[in-house]
Amino acid sequence: DWSVLKGPSRHHPPCFANLNAAANQNTPSYSYVIVGAGSAGCVLANRLSEDVHESVLLLEAGPKDMLLGSLRLSWKIHMPAALTYNLCDDKYNWYYHTLPQAHMDNRVLYWPRGRVWGGSSSLNAMVYIRGHAEDYNRWQREGAEGWEYERCLPYFKKAQCHELGENRYRGGSGPLHVSRGKTNHPLHKAFIEAGQQAGYPFTDDMNGYQQEGLGWMDMTVHRGKRWSSASAYLRPALGRPNLKTEVRCLTTKILFDGNRAVGVEYTQDGQKKRVFADKEVILSGGAINSPQLLMLSGVGNADDLKQLDIPVVQHLPGVGSNLQDHLELYVQQQCTQPITLYKAQKPFTMVKIGLEWLTMFTGYGATAHLESGGFIRSRPHVTHPDIQFHFLPSQVIDHGRVASKIEAYQVHVGPMRSTSIGWLRLKSANPLDHPILQPNYLSNDMDVWEFRESVKLSREIFAQKAFDEFRGPEVQPGPQVQSDADIDAFVRRKADSAYHPSCTCKMGSPSDPMAVVDSNTRVLGLERLRVVDASIMPSIVSGNLNAPTIMMAEKAADIIRGRPPLSDPGVPVYRPATLNTQR
Repeated sequence: DWSVLKGPSRHHPPCFANLNAAANQNTPSYSYVIVGAGSAGCVLANRLSEDVHESVLLLEAGPKDMLLGSLRLSWKIHMPAALTYNLCDDKYNWYYHTLPQAHMDNRVLYWPRGRVWGGSSSLNAMVYIRGHAEDYNRWQREGAEGWEYERCLPYFKKAQCHELGENRYRGGSGPLHVSRGKTNHPLHKAFIEAGQQAGYPFTDDMNGYQQEGLGWMDMTVHRGKRWSSASAYLRPALGRPNLKTEVRCLTTKILFDGNRAVGVEYTQDGQKKRVFADKEVILSGGAINSPQLLMLSGVGNADDLKQLDIPVVQHLPGVGSNLQDHLELYVQQQCTQPITLYKAQKPFTMVKIGLEWLTMFTGYGATAHLESGGFIRSRPHVTHPDIQFHFLPSQVIDHGRVASKIEAYQVHVGPMRSTSIGWLRLKSANPLDHPILQPNYLSNDMDVWEFRESVKLSREIFAQKAFDEFRGPEVQPGPQVQSDADIDAFVRRKADSAYHPSCTCKMGSPSDPMAVVDSNTRVLGLERLRVVDASIMPSIVSGNLNAPTIMMAEKAADIIRGRPPLSDPGVPVYRPATLNTQR
């Protein structure tokens, strides 16, 4: 099949016909071929290569996350405070953009996605949030058999090594180091105190028994360094002889023999290469790349594929459907005291902070500064929190692409369970073309109401006594924005993606026409092909996606290895005393 090569065949002898037989003998094969070295792929590469008799190949489109093997030379990835650098260019980033959003003043929204070892866990803000127990119980009801909370919690624990030690909810010996916000910053303390003054509970572990309330956040930061899934899972396994990695290789196609996946085709250094999988091909490209690769390979909505002249291998209309994401915006307040991170962004101070981090991995460079936050309910009779806060003692403008202008603090706020559902489709049959991304943000009235409420509830917390000694004028939305119509207009103008695209290859029961994988992560109607990443979430969880994605990969690894699933029956979860009130 070399004939599909375009242009002159300078990499191959001109005689294609005889190459087929030769290619099959010389094409390397592995037990498992994993596509994508992100949050899920690194976990799978580690766990599947623990079996010494299995061989694993891990393919990554981007580069390694280390320059010349040095964390310090790759400081833009590994210094927690430097996180905005890689959000702003395409070196380690797919740099996606959505279609213009009809309900957001026709704005095109920016979606960074990791394209590097560690995937988006090498670009994210290092917030470790699991979501709520009810999210996983809902998955079970939505057809993801065996994914209820008591069967997911043990895998969150298995992954985790929490610096505060092990308990029924926290893990103490896993590869993923998690630390707790421990700043003495007066603004973080004021935020948590203001939440209690407003009538919300303090929670001492929003990933444990009680998500609801305000408190200190968990972060994937270890000894002052970002602890991505590459640091946690991939690097410790690189010495194993049965694990092979390739970087800067774009997987363009899954190879099928009938309805059986037998390998993949990828391009590297301008050459087309093939590799075979004796057991399984596992897609861990993430919520955009996994459905894209399925469609490029003939798995998806048959009508859409035929329009692009892609031969249909399996009609699965759910591929690329059910796209869900979180939106957020910043409510910003000027600070009357010079204690925000404003001065830390001056060039001379930044050099000092950088040098301290480079020598000792300590100081202002050793945190992403999102150390407090919380979860509340938007209205009575909501069973579990649907609004999330991240507090930051600084002002962020345009994803950090524009420098802060003043001493200010802000809260990132947004609804967690929006009902607007989008889709993604191929733009063309060319793997280099980004897919068309249509999240359909704010396309129904409830989402608009929830955002309006998010702004009002944030302002109410900022108005509490705890902030009296720091509070200057409101920067954003601004004192002139008061009516519902004004707040809605502000939301349309300023809300942005929280970078949580998911659910585009949803897990469900085989009787669900929109399901893409079964509850064992196997692609429906095909053999030896799985998807394991945030795309298989049946619905988005109430929180950030990195911790849940790592949990899913840990659980999938046990499924693939045929191990009995872990479970913690009857684990208690906080319920509000009454649902008749909002707080």
